[in-house]
Amino acid sequence: MRELTVALAKGRLANKAMDLFEQIGISCEEMKDKDSRKLIFENKELGMRFFLAKANDVPTYVEYGAADIGIVGKDTILEEGRKLYEVLDLRMGRCRMCVCGPLSAKEQLNNHALIRVATKYPHIAKDYFYNKKYQTVEIIKLNGSIELAPIVGLSDVIVDIVETGSTLRENGLAVLEEITDLSARVVVNQVSMKRENERISRIIKGLQELVYT
Repeated sequence: MRELTVALAKGRLANKAMDLFEQIGISCEEMKDKDSRKLIFENKELGMRFFLAKANDVPTYVEYGAADIGIVGKDTILEEGRKLYEVLDLRMGRCRMCVCGPLSAKEQLNNHALIRVATKYPHIAKDYFYNKKYQTVEIIKLNGSIELAPIVGLSDVIVDIVETGSTLRENGLAVLEEITDLSARVVVNQVSMKRENERISRIIKGLQELVYT
């Protein structure tokens, strides 16, 4: 039996995902050893193996078939734009992708003014402004604290993930427009879905029943 490979986004999401897998009878004892230097963790009896990857690499591993299944945030799926099947919302890590900035920027958004947008998610920002709002903007890619950009005058607004909004409020910023809801999703390689349909469908069904009942 061919091993099914699962790519997990490193961090809290991977831990929560493994908790879900355990609840549907898929465990991996090797992953519980926090001192392990291994890169791939196996459960040979179940014919399963797991590996941890940076979130934005998970869709790539899945698209190219290095992983059959991936668990990663919807923000990463949208930003990476890979060819894969998104099959299940795990309802974990819920948050929103939003346009944020000082309240004074609301008028510029309403008037479709040419503005500068700072973000870690240039593809999501571009798709939203160009294809949904039909507003021409200059997008500036940043990697660090995005909230800083409008405060120091680098940008008019930002596109970023918002959980509670407390960081925004502390810095005099607010949610101006909502782009989309986000949460952890299960993605599947397109070829694997055909070749291993029965096994993958069984896993998806187990997770679905767990999450939605």
